[in-house]
Amino acid sequence: MAYSIDLSGRVALVTGASSGLGMQFAQVLARAGAAVVLASRRMERLKQLRARIEGEGGDAHVVELDVTDLHSIRAAVAHAETEVGSIDILVNNSGVSTTQRLQDVQEDDYDEMFDTNVKGSFFVAQEVGKRMLARARGAAPGSWTGGRIINVASMAGIKAMPQIGVYSMTKAAVVHMTRAMAQEWGRFGINVNALCPGYIDTELNHAHWQTEQGKKLIQTLPRKRVGKPQDLDALIVLLASDQSHFVNGAVIAADDGFAA
Repeated sequence: MAYSIDLSGRVALVTGASSGLGMQFAQVLARAGAAVVLASRRMERLKQLRARIEGEGGDAHVVELDVTDLHSIRAAVAHAETEVGSIDILVNNSGVSTTQRLQDVQEDDYDEMFDTNVKGSFFVAQEVGKRMLARARGAAPGSWTGGRIINVASMAGIKAMPQIGVYSMTKAAVVHMTRAMAQEWGRFGINVNALCPGYIDTELNHAHWQTEQGKKLIQTLPRKRVGKPQDLDALIVLLASDQSHFVNGAVIAADDGFAA
């Protein structure tokens, strides 16, 4: 007997959807039946992705979002809910990184990573979470209005890594943020979990894996390979679904055993 997860009738907001993991997350949620709202600063990329999803028979919408701007966050979430409906699923994916030794990190580098990865992630989750809480408090007795928030952290938030120390610090903050949100919001049926991917081959880093440095790094990995965005498909769909109702506050490594 086959087992499947159907997200029909659900609305999913995916931040950082214009490339990399965010793009893949949006596509797989749409294939599972969700109406997806694609959010980032790069509107042309979002429109191309929307056309791709619609070409597969999915339902996609675009909204401009700069997670470092609180006004942009509030406007984007309001626009999404006005156009598509109440957000049931948030994939909180926007993030930036630099590769630097700690002694070389400049204040601007530090601020950009914390403003995007920590402050931005927090206020996106807060804005969506407040709306989920309001619906839960106003619901008729016995009805279910819970939500799913998936904060995309990193294995670097679990295991400190050389030359990405500040990035590791930001993702460790996202992990702890996830646990705090899960504790406060869980009783309202809002499940908050952290997904911690390992090294994944995306368009942003693909060329690196062909370099001598990249090849050396691959040799240090447990199974001497990097992952593909599709390797996270089943996990993101599960965490977005009703079937994950007993998974709350989890910090899930999908890193091929690297941080074990």
